[in-house]
Amino acid sequence: MELFPAIPLAEWRDTKETLHRFAQIVGKIRLAASVQRNHWWNVPLHLTGRGTTTRPMGQVDGNPLFSIDFDFVAHQLVISVLDGRQVSFPLVGQSVASFYRAVMDSLDVLGVRVRLAVPRPFDLPDSGRPYAEDTQHAAYDPGQANRYWRVLSQVASVLEEFAAEYSGKVSPVHHFWHTFDIAHTRFSARRVEQPRDVDPVTREAYSREVISFGFWFGDDSFPAPAFYSYTAPEPDHLAGEPLRPEAAHWVERGGSHLAVLPYDEVRAGSDPRSAVLAFYESAYRAGARRAGWEIERMACPGGVTDPRQWAHLPGGTSG
Repeated sequence: MELFPAIPLAEWRDTKETLHRFAQIVGKIRLAASVQRNHWWNVPLHLTGRGTTTRPMGQVDGNPLFSIDFDFVAHQLVISVLDGRQVSFPLVGQSVASFYRAVMDSLDVLGVRVRLAVPRPFDLPDSGRPYAEDTQHAAYDPGQANRYWRVLSQVASVLEEFAAEYSGKVSPVHHFWHTFDIAHTRFSARRVEQPRDVDPVTREAYSREVISFGFWFGDDSFPAPAFYSYTAPEPDHLAGEPLRPEAAHWVERGGSHLAVLPYDEVRAGSDPRSAVLAFYESAYRAGARRAGWEIERMACPGGVTDPRQWAHLPGGTSG
């Protein structure tokens, strides 16, 4: 299986736009039916061996325990409840409107009652149009959808390896349905006092200092897939810090700076996985140095926190 296969935005834009809205519908069900976790960690989707999943939810809201899975091998949506009952339907041939109806009808058959607070797209150009009325977005190419999942899975594996190197508070590696990226975040213990006019979602997400790492597939403002990192709040002079490998650079976006490594540059290299790990590490050290984090104290080489075991790691020395 090719590592980091080509996935130019122009070639699958129509499928991506449809899938993004499918994922938002399922994600909003997850939001409505799950217990809130710190920094909204209950809301994103997670990777499986065949696609993405909400993980089990329900019960606390009176519903049975249930989960919703995208299967990008058989190209189906699968809704399951704890007692073994299951409903599935094909992803191919669905518009956003027909997908929305099929999801809600399937939940009804299974005895699950979920109401979406805002049954419209979030932060997309058609955010004023209800899902139930969107017959425009109806493209679903199975090959492109499968490639999207394979890229997500490969990036998730790299992010999991990178996550192991930090012993502090970290998020899961998860797929955000609202922005359609995959990300992992490291936290310091320092609280961030947000301005009074900041919305509740942002206040909770960024209530502590963070350095976040991820991958997105591209959008209209940045029409190419790329690995990224940012530090929030952004410390002074962050964009003057060095990044690795050579293709990595700082990009100004929304009044702050992103560290960016183009996906196609990684694919062209001799060791793509090492290049991405080096990029994430350099972006972390840039943000951590400028923000005054305790880099060495929070290190967790090889996923090991016990200094006595460090000597047994490749190239390790005893603590």
